Amino acid sequence: MTYSIVARDPGTGELGVAVQSHAFSVGPIVPWARAGVGAVATQSIVDPGYGPKGLELLASGRSAEQALAELVAADEGAAVRQVAMVDAHGVAAAHTGARCIPAAGHVRGDGFSCQANMMLNDTVWEAMAAAYREADGDLAARLMAALHAAESEGGDIRGRESSALLVVAVADSGRPWMYADVLVDLRVEDNPEPLAELERLLNLQRAFSHAEEADRRQEAGDMSGFWEELAAAEHYAPGNVELQFWKGVTFAEQGCESEARATLVEVYSHDPDWAELLRRLPAVDAALAEAVRADAGLMARLTALPD
Repeated sequence: MTYSIVARDPGTGELGVAVQSHAFSVGPIVPWARAGVGAVATQSIVDPGYGPKGLELLASGRSAEQALAELVAADEGAAVRQVAMVDAHGVAAAHTGARCIPAAGHVRGDGFSCQANMMLNDTVWEAMAAAYREADGDLAARLMAALHAAESEGGDIRGRESSALLVVAVADSGRPWMYADVLVDLRVEDNPEPLAELERLLNLQRAFSHAEEADRRQEAGDMSGFWEELAAAEHYAPGNVELQFWKGVTFAEQGCESEARATLVEVYSHDPDWAELLRRLPAVDAALAEAVRADAGLMARLTALPD
């Protein structure tokens, strides 16, 4: 009893699934995706087996239409299932069983499928498709636009509770243990506003992705790139204490004491234990250790708690 979208981004080849439901913890059940293979959403009176089985069939060379038809034909409960697939070539397929609780239906487009059941209104899936087509941004942003459109049309007749967003890369990296293939994997298990919470988590992921890139730029000696990436991180997560702490550390490493102190004082106002962490860093941070050696009173000034 859910609405969802599966899609392949025509520009990047990324594959994704996004879903929202009144059901608890929809994330482990509905969305399935594998880099370079396809994406699946399985819902209504759900059979989670459609996910892994569908991906295996897609990996074996079946199209989305062939894989879905094969699974539906073998399913005695097909009348109560709703399933959609998109393959790595952008072919989409969908099945809405005749006994899915209305309003229920789906619409396929170029490289995507939107589907919903137990909706308040029968306009939900078409609204999702229109929003996905018209949205800007990367695949995750466009999938989120489709979910918001569904909710604007009335969404699940029972309300809302959980949501999930899964996006995988265009090709299998051969390093699944490094999560190199999974670009976004976010779940909201139980929340009165699951889409707002999912959006918040997506912004946090974007923020820390930029922060990681900032670290890489710093290691490469590209401080201009570092500050550019850090600014992007702060845009997505303004006021995030973790980001602000490491910003303060970088100021200290570069000899910008007043900027470091101003940044760190704000961090300490949230939790004074950050000051103790800063005291421990020179043991592993050569640049900070050098700054502390050059000025014996620096660490005391940087770690002084606000009045």
